[in-house]
Amino acid sequence: MAIASVRTAEAGGGLDEAAALGLDRDALLRILHALVLTRRLDERGHVLFKQGKLPGSFYTCKGNEAASVGVAAAMAPGDLAAPLHRNLGLHLYRGVEPWRVLCQYMGRMGGTTNGRDSNLRTQDVTPGIGIVAGPSHLPSILPVAVGAALAFRVRGEPRVALGWVGDGSSANGTTHESMNFAGVRRLPMVFVIDNNQFAYSTPTHLNFASASLAARGPAYGFEGVVVDGTDVLAVYREARTAIERARSGGGPTVLELMTMRMEGHAVHDDAAYVPPELIEQWAAKDPVRRFEAWMREHAGLSDSEQSALEQEVEEAIADAVRRADASAWPDPDTLEDGVYAG
Repeated sequence: MAIASVRTAEAGGGLDEAAALGLDRDALLRILHALVLTRRLDERGHVLFKQGKLPGSFYTCKGNEAASVGVAAAMAPGDLAAPLHRNLGLHLYRGVEPWRVLCQYMGRMGGTTNGRDSNLRTQDVTPGIGIVAGPSHLPSILPVAVGAALAFRVRGEPRVALGWVGDGSSANGTTHESMNFAGVRRLPMVFVIDNNQFAYSTPTHLNFASASLAARGPAYGFEGVVVDGTDVLAVYREARTAIERARSGGGPTVLELMTMRMEGHAVHDDAAYVPPELIEQWAAKDPVRRFEAWMREHAGLSDSEQSALEQEVEEAIADAVRRADASAWPDPDTLEDGVYAG
């Protein structure tokens, strides 16, 4: 067996490369729509929290949009995702409706767990969406994703499982056990590390001595790739390559998507521990603005098209707020329904 390596992905190219990857203009517009929808829904979540409509807290994803949407766009309908609390773009791209996301945060019946959970723990395993909800204690969802990959192998199904961890939870023993098992069995699995620079308030240089978290992959016998997580086309290309490798029997890959958590861990956190110059540095690589500029340069995105897209997104979010507000609270008498196996 060849020795696995770590490599750094090249930046996304122009329209010719996008076409070679199977992305026509409609597909590119869908990606742009998902990026903008993710940003706007995230912004509305802030407002709703401050209005007292979201119990608990609200976990932001600003700066992480391209990392989520790029991977989601590369998945096939039958693939399975086990994401984190910052992967809103994945949920939206895969087909979870915005109003159901808000219901989930509000604890309403319209949420995907019928009011039994909150946060971004939306779950829908129907083909085309294929999302399993992660728990708070990260990265406990990884063994579930690895188990799904093993089931796909045993059943002979051409499906791939993807499991997410953050930079902090990549050090947890569960992550290493999951990677080791997937590597030994050459499972159809892709590990995604969203490296957003801070494990809550601890910067990565105080968490790890290794130069790259993607080195977790070669340690267990498979490739690791470092990707600019603000470049949605680079993320798409590398995720697509990793997914198809896994689907064809080539085993796992770990993708380290370099991003920046542009706000606090959640809305209750002012992120005063983050150096302002670091925020400024990453703000220049804003993933939404970056792809809008790419679309203007390479795909002829016009002012009228962008305005129409923004209007469509605003109407979708206004509708989502109305529907979520109208959704019923769960009946306490049904507390144990769907919780225990019959």
